[in-house]
Amino acid sequence: MNAKTVIIGLDGVPYAMIKDFAASGVMPNTARLIDGGFFSPMRSSMPEISNVAWSSMITGKNPAEHGIFGFMELHPNSYRMRFPNYNDLKAPPFWETCQGKSVIINVPSTYPVRGANGVLISGFVSIDLNKSVYPPSLIPTLKEFDYRLDVDAQKAHKSMDLFLEDVEQTLQARIRAARHLWNYCDWQTFMLVFTGTDRLLHFLYDAYEDPNHPHHAAFVDHFRTIDGVVGEIAARLGESDRLIMHSDHGFERLDYDVFVNHLLAEKGYLHFKTGQDAIIENICFGTKAFALDPARIYLNYKGRYPCGTVEAAEAEAVLRDLESLFAALEIEGRKVIRSIHRKQDVYSGPYMDDAPDLLLIADHGFNLKGKAASDRLYSKGIFTGKHTYDTAFLLAANCDTSRLPAPPAVSDITRLFT
Repeated sequence: MNAKTVIIGLDGVPYAMIKDFAASGVMPNTARLIDGGFFSPMRSSMPEISNVAWSSMITGKNPAEHGIFGFMELHPNSYRMRFPNYNDLKAPPFWETCQGKSVIINVPSTYPVRGANGVLISGFVSIDLNKSVYPPSLIPTLKEFDYRLDVDAQKAHKSMDLFLEDVEQTLQARIRAARHLWNYCDWQTFMLVFTGTDRLLHFLYDAYEDPNHPHHAAFVDHFRTIDGVVGEIAARLGESDRLIMHSDHGFERLDYDVFVNHLLAEKGYLHFKTGQDAIIENICFGTKAFALDPARIYLNYKGRYPCGTVEAAEAEAVLRDLESLFAALEIEGRKVIRSIHRKQDVYSGPYMDDAPDLLLIADHGFNLKGKAASDRLYSKGIFTGKHTYDTAFLLAANCDTSRLPAPPAVSDITRLFT
């Protein structure tokens, strides 16, 4: 009998947090897996956002191979925004190429679903349950389970207690669905992703850091519940079966959101039409560069964009000026940008033309945002946690890890089972 593979995703959870909860007794089942397996920090995608990272994980490819570079993209030859989805993924996910049936639950950026050999329930950002489930015959059962496609994050802006209640209900419904689907078919690969972790880390990272925080216990209990599921699954696996746990990016404390397009406009690299809102759709002539979320910098090439300004011959000079600008950026005496990367140093593949010219990685405490309509360089919102590039985690039990680089990246995970 072929070895089965189970993958448990914990969206956004950093290596140090898993290590902490395993050592402190919050996650004893995970601790046992760590003791007998491979446990390492892991690099995310660039940028370190969920739709790019999960697309890289499920395909084993980088964005220039699978075509997903961010949450928002521009329509060709325009500044009009579009939201890429599962139909835009240009490399096949592992469940379309591996042998046997798969049960895939709540993987981000798999909406709208398409036919699969087994089960596919899409994750963030899913809008309509009827377009989120394959086979559709499962929809009535999921409704009976009170299955939710995602946490209602808007509740956190009204009441953190209501938000936490919704997080718990969403988690329990996800667990009910996973238990049911475990026996739904004779699967070869079973994948279950928990995304409530990311929501908690955004809104309540401070609750993790502070044991006296009024929501610290609820935060910890969420991970204790997940660990119970980990133990339940581990107990069902055979001696030769593989168990993989991982996150898609890490998290850390957030001090300030930094608006990259505000800086570009302030320094004369970005211009908007007179009397129009300061949004990407209203870029005008004279613009040399603009940012798409979170910190993807695109040169405004002549011939590529309606108001293109930059000639190919001057691109190198503009890139150097931008690198100097970002490298020198400080807020309250602190360095904002940790590293600056050119696209050829990050990506390789047939979709390089769609890649940003520069990618920025923020230093500790800073969250980079491409938002243009801001009257200030930085601010502090409701979030207390932000994504990180190199603090994700990978835990592999009963796997051959010899093919993994050190440290591994999210796009390397499929090497463990394909």
